[in-house]
Amino acid sequence: MNKLNLPSFNFNIKKSDGQSAIFDIIRKKYIVLTPEEWVRQHFIHYLINQLGYSKPLISVERGLKYNSLQKRSDILVFSRDGSPLILVECKAITIRLNQRVMDQAVMYNRTVAAKYIILTNGMEHSCLKVSHSEGKVDYLNSLPTFAEISN
Repeated sequence: MNKLNLPSFNFNIKKSDGQSAIFDIIRKKYIVLTPEEWVRQHFIHYLINQLGYSKPLISVERGLKYNSLQKRSDILVFSRDGSPLILVECKAITIRLNQRVMDQAVMYNRTVAAKYIILTNGMEHSCLKVSHSEGKVDYLNSLPTFAEISN
């Protein structure tokens, strides 16, 4: 797998039936190692180890319904009171973070109503602060730590 613009972590990979799988510390099981999963696992560890988010407040590939369509959020981080704090959309390193990716994340967030949206392909990361009451979105220069955005 490719080296990402995220800190390395102590990952556990196994081969089974000719496929590689990586252990997910949130779902507590091995997941098929796709390029997108490589990014997702790195970002989970980044959230916990560098940005100070608590493992119990993180959900991975949580189902959500948009209109009548069943979708899944890549990573959803909750605040201590259980409200959605951050929606993270992960893409493979080969996928550019363009308007289509942004639109997908914003569409998912209409259902989730998280205060922040993060887009990452493992090399580039974008963070938006969403003001639902004002209907506006602001780009942030850096990814917020848990201490910075938790009340």
